[in-house]
Amino acid sequence: MERVWAWLVHAYTTAGVVLALLMVHFSYQGEVRTVLWLFLVAMVVDGTDGMLARRWRVKELVPWFDGALLDNIVDYITYAFAPMVLLWTCGYLPSDPWGGIVAALPLVASCFQFCRTDAKTEDHFFMGFPSYWNIVAFYVVVFELGEVATTVVLLALTVLIFVPIKYVYPSRTETLWYTNMTLATLFLVLFGAITSQLPDVPVVLTGLSLAYLAYYVGISLWLTVRTGNSVAPTDVDATP
Repeated sequence: MERVWAWLVHAYTTAGVVLALLMVHFSYQGEVRTVLWLFLVAMVVDGTDGMLARRWRVKELVPWFDGALLDNIVDYITYAFAPMVLLWTCGYLPSDPWGGIVAALPLVASCFQFCRTDAKTEDHFFMGFPSYWNIVAFYVVVFELGEVATTVVLLALTVLIFVPIKYVYPSRTETLWYTNMTLATLFLVLFGAITSQLPDVPVVLTGLSLAYLAYYVGISLWLTVRTGNSVAPTDVDATP
């Protein structure tokens, strides 16, 4: 029975590819809010499947199946590929080939990051900007950024993928774990509240969500300085 639960955890993670397919479909339909809701569901799955994998000893019970690889595949298409499709198809990037080039650069950089053995460090941080392109796309939509502003943001964050800053891994970083998990959960609640209010979002909601981002960046920089930027790889059993 335990092995069944282990496979159910893998099935739960795999649901992300279905969500990604729907993200792409609704992006081409111009259903931006629907795509944002799908982003939220994908983040909830991604934020909980790793804990479930550890709870049900997935790696021990199904040792021949690589849950970490599965998680990386799902994360890439939900956190990187689908958000770029949304931005390019829904008019936030130039519609000409330049828009495709701008959308491709984060994808190529994220391919590099996902294939690095030190992308998740021994002390449970992400090394370099952790390809949160779904969050980036969310704020592009919320603030209705134009093509130029969106391009600048994407290019700047693409560069940060290669800068050795350690970013907090909310469900794994041990320092301030309870605080980080609580705030990350509250951010997901705010994400849903903001999405439900689009396009007329109360300033207080966006302000609170940006306050969390400021905290996340600040605590990541502080911990990078405090712990050093060691990049020894970690053996992660399933997911963030």
